[in-house]
Amino acid sequence: MRKIIIGNWKMNPGSLKEAQVIFNDILKMVKGLKNTEIIICPPSLFLSIGDKLKIKNISLGAQNVFEEMNGAYTGEVSTKMLSSLGVKYVILGHSERRNLGETNKIINKKILATLKEKLLPILCIGENTRDNNGFYLAFIKHQIIECLANIPKAQIKNIIIAYEPIWAIGDKAINEATKDEFIEIQIFIKKIIADIYDIKTANTIKIIYGGSVHSSNAKEFIDGGADGLLVGRDSLSPKKFKEIIEIIK
Repeated sequence: MRKIIIGNWKMNPGSLKEAQVIFNDILKMVKGLKNTEIIICPPSLFLSIGDKLKIKNISLGAQNVFEEMNGAYTGEVSTKMLSSLGVKYVILGHSERRNLGETNKIINKKILATLKEKLLPILCIGENTRDNNGFYLAFIKHQIIECLANIPKAQIKNIIIAYEPIWAIGDKAINEATKDEFIEIQIFIKKIIADIYDIKTANTIKIIYGGSVHSSNAKEFIDGGADGLLVGRDSLSPKKFKEIIEIIK
């Protein structure tokens, strides 16, 4: 299975010119790359950097989308708009969006809208804290069940699930997550999918890791069975991003 490396630029960089320079540098280093798919998710205003993109193993992704196709929704962006710009993937349910008030039910509507437009959702899940009683597992289960409500079995293979433990993200991280902690969640996610659908369907889903990924921990999670990585800050540095790609390759 091809490994997936997603670069989430968040609200960076500061200009279209800077975004184009970073993207062009990434394009140069992924030419000829095999068995790895690179997905770059810039701010929506900068999606034009991928205009006329023809390299097979790199795709454009969006960081969010609205659940309605059109209408009086000031400031929102629809799946059809993203599709017209050559976008293939959409990050949904990122912890930073959830902190702004997005619920599982809203995320579910966005997944349904994304699949309807034949775009591929990257569903982010993850707990705020870990406890000794295993309540975090119930929290994750609730996220998955609500976010995947009414998703047809045939569509599950088109969804990537990104596990991002919030306690391991950013400058305020409590600890770094370990390979064993990822493996536990990976098995748990597949069990939930198997319970909702069946084992065969559970084995088709791609599960990646996305909690403060950098070159010093990338190999650990890939060795732990991750189908790929969701990279934040280091995806804005072509040099650091290349180091991660080389490790995965």
